[in-house]
Amino acid sequence: MTTLAPAAVREPIDVPGPPEGRRGRRRWTPRDRRTTLTAYGLLLPGMALFSLVVIYPLCRSFQISLYDWSVVPTKASTFIGLDNYLRGLRDGDFWMSVANAGVYLAITVPGQIVIGLLVAVLLDAKMPGRGLFRVLFYLPVVTSWVVVALVFKYLFNTDGGVVNWLLVDVVHLADTNVAWLQSRWPGLMAVSLLGIWKGVGWAMVIFLAALTNVSEDLKEAALLDGAGPWQRFRNVSLPAIRKTLLFVVVLLVIGGFNVFISVLLMTGGGPAGSTEVPLTYMYRQAFGFLDFGYAAALSFLLALVIFAVSYFQFRVFGTDSES
Repeated sequence: MTTLAPAAVREPIDVPGPPEGRRGRRRWTPRDRRTTLTAYGLLLPGMALFSLVVIYPLCRSFQISLYDWSVVPTKASTFIGLDNYLRGLRDGDFWMSVANAGVYLAITVPGQIVIGLLVAVLLDAKMPGRGLFRVLFYLPVVTSWVVVALVFKYLFNTDGGVVNWLLVDVVHLADTNVAWLQSRWPGLMAVSLLGIWKGVGWAMVIFLAALTNVSEDLKEAALLDGAGPWQRFRNVSLPAIRKTLLFVVVLLVIGGFNVFISVLLMTGGGPAGSTEVPLTYMYRQAFGFLDFGYAAALSFLLALVIFAVSYFQFRVFGTDSES
């Protein structure tokens, strides 16, 4: 019987290593140093400005929140630690203002999203005159908050306001004038309507930019399958702009918590603080009662509330999906 000879065992091949100068970390050349210094030089002005207008005020505000801060030069500020934060957690008026902001969000966020998305869909359909409609719907976004707040205050005025004139004298939905800005719920409704009117244009622009990137092939395939306009929107366009929708919701919620000018000018937080929102309440504590330490602490508590709400939104609606 013939036996096969064992295969020859190959000797390991010696692979030469990198040159001595290239072992470990690569040596920096003068060109690398110049490139790095140039990059840091370009970043430095922006970082300096960011530190001046964001980081320093933030750190300073946190420092003030730990003191019974005195604005009188002859009286020293007293360090009280976390007492301002504990006081804020027990302050029912502050949490009432947060609840009012929640009511404002519950009205304005769905209103801006639904109307803004509807307008964006209509403009995406290449309707005639859509350039003019884009300008008209975006015009409120660039108008001054002070001006439009005063206009809406006139519209919702109890005596002589346009809204009451329409309700009582034109369509006869009310027997007497409604005190829109002198009670809690009508006041919050009036402020919320201003928020919707002013924010629809911004939501429309973001949604329109997202809708223009939806694949036309998918729309045509759905059309060939017999899908109507609503089915094409629900099954093709809406899943494609899901992440944009989340982005808009998060920013609208953050913006809603920061409502200030409209409440201050239209209701003044009244009556008896029933329409206060967090920023007007903080403003009153700081500049009405000169309690700057407490107002600074409330600002950080509000930041924690906004962070918690945003985190919840990302956890619930931010799961990865095909888009």
